[in-house]
Amino acid sequence: MAKTGDYSRAVTAPALNSLDFTLDRGSPVPLYYQLAQQLEAAIEHGVLAPGNLLGNEIDLSVRLGLSRPTVRQAIQTLVEKGLLVRRRGVGTQVVHSQVKRPLELSSLYDDLEAAGQGPATQVVRNESVPASADVAAALGVAEGSQVTVLERLRLTHGQPVALLCNHLPVNLLTLDTARLETTGLYRMLRTAGITLHSARQTIGARSATPEEAARLDEKEGAAVLTMQRTAYDDTGRPVEYGTHIYRASRYAFDFQLLVRP
Repeated sequence: MAKTGDYSRAVTAPALNSLDFTLDRGSPVPLYYQLAQQLEAAIEHGVLAPGNLLGNEIDLSVRLGLSRPTVRQAIQTLVEKGLLVRRRGVGTQVVHSQVKRPLELSSLYDDLEAAGQGPATQVVRNESVPASADVAAALGVAEGSQVTVLERLRLTHGQPVALLCNHLPVNLLTLDTARLETTGLYRMLRTAGITLHSARQTIGARSATPEEAARLDEKEGAAVLTMQRTAYDDTGRPVEYGTHIYRASRYAFDFQLLVRP
């Protein structure tokens, strides 16, 4: 049970039964912001899943012991972030959470799984092709030589979040399509005894092409984040070259900046 007085009372709406809000009324942080942050955390960690109903503002304000304007402002904050939606005659409903990924050498699949985002994969392409000039340069192979190209659509809670394209040396490992739909590429590399050591990565942004927008369930011309990455193993050998796009409405890179002494 959540606390009353200086803190909130427990909420009993079906989608919120497992949550115990702690809203400090003595804090200089506004109550609406505290509520919004705790709701957002619950969405990000899958405690509140897409489709869950929060109830209407009046019910929420009574259950939380907050004023209706406070609850309305908290909800509006998350509506503007695209995490909640107001539906007439239904109430407030969870739409999805934005994926916040640390900027480090890690697998998107592993990051989503660790965050409770329920990752799933659709393999669009898995075949050998002649290396283009940029792929050959990244992997250190001759232009026109055979490389493996792997295209996958990554989803969370049934909704597409990223379109991934990876090129690998053709004899590096066997990439089974069925297995790729149940695990991540980097996990398969580790299982094959390949130790990832470092990577060079470039992040950008642009508008989605009509084909990309259709696959990502976005409007044509919607903003997407882009990432190019060349990963190296512990011997310095390039083992993977990726060109990925992410839905800007559902994805963000998260990193910490330190002041250089």
